[in-house]
Amino acid sequence: MGKTTTAAATAIHAAKSGRRTLLLSADASHSLSDVLGRRVGASSVEIIPNLTAIEVDAHAEIKRHWGKVHDFLVSLFEHQGIDGVLAEELALLPGAEEITTLFAVDEFARSGDYDFAVVDCAPTDTTLRLLTLPEVAHKSVRLLLKIQRSLAKVMTPLAKGMVSAPLPDAAVFAELEALLYAKLRGLRERIVAEDTTVRLVVTTEKMVIEEARRAFTDLCLFGLRCDAVVINRLLPEAALREPFYREWGDVQKDRTVSIAEAFAPLRILSGVLQREEVVGATALAEHGRDLFSDCEPDALLASVEPISFHRKGDQYSVTIPLPGADLGALNIAKVEGDLLVKSASMNRALKLPRRMALLDLSEAHFRDGVLSVFFRVSPVGSAGTPQGNA
Repeated sequence: MGKTTTAAATAIHAAKSGRRTLLLSADASHSLSDVLGRRVGASSVEIIPNLTAIEVDAHAEIKRHWGKVHDFLVSLFEHQGIDGVLAEELALLPGAEEITTLFAVDEFARSGDYDFAVVDCAPTDTTLRLLTLPEVAHKSVRLLLKIQRSLAKVMTPLAKGMVSAPLPDAAVFAELEALLYAKLRGLRERIVAEDTTVRLVVTTEKMVIEEARRAFTDLCLFGLRCDAVVINRLLPEAALREPFYREWGDVQKDRTVSIAEAFAPLRILSGVLQREEVVGATALAEHGRDLFSDCEPDALLASVEPISFHRKGDQYSVTIPLPGADLGALNIAKVEGDLLVKSASMNRALKLPRRMALLDLSEAHFRDGVLSVFFRVSPVGSAGTPQGNA
């Protein structure tokens, strides 16, 4: 789809416009080097003036952020007879490379050394699940970690005398708790900040469009701001004049209109298919100029209304923008103080204000891409009971 190419072109265009720009890869495949046409690694590399590129060393970052957890897993795998090198690889927790890269982004953003950061993310579903981890983790998980950490102080020394396998100590639980409830929560605050936005990259293929629509719905569900869709690899006018491509041109035109409608009010940016592969700073700069011919790369190009709470008389409601969603495919329930909304691929537990948490779920409407959920006063004794399928 050209995700990495779009990220690199955006960063180079911003740098040439005078912004101190950081380009980071949060994708485990790390293809920035291929697109930029030069070696990029864990140490910062100046690509052009005002542009620094980094591909984070996952092993080093994991060691820094969750070294004790990693060391415990390595020792456990080695005890099971797994070779040391393979044990190191297996101890890389799922999503570890992506999440540690995002930790690095947060650190760079807080440093004040850059005006603009562009992150080439992993596929949307992977990134979304990682970013929403602090929210979907229930309070009981934190309580369980605290209990386990306390027990580990007493039980581990005793168990070590009876069990040959490595056992986690209190330090492992302390680091895990800090990761889940401090670092990830701080990262989420960065991700949902007003100056952070997501840009989706699509082609005119049906499957790609539908996948992007689901991603847009899920991003909105979790309050992640989107401002643009990049339609990549569009056939140029010269090609469309050729008889062979005329039919493709009609399809491209229809689907471009469909994309604009499906993702409204997001800004649509067009990337035309080039004669040669877009590799290197010069080609990327030209691509960036085409993408942002009438706007700035670091501007907020569009805005979707955030989740909001309302009261009118005795009636309370919450509105959740869900562009492209289908009410029939949504499951809505209230459990204790949370409003649970399940889309085709994601679940969100939305913490309700204290007054609304005491009310019962009444009904739900879906109009013009906005889900409105209404609440009524709870009958005596019924507060906190699960309700669903409004």
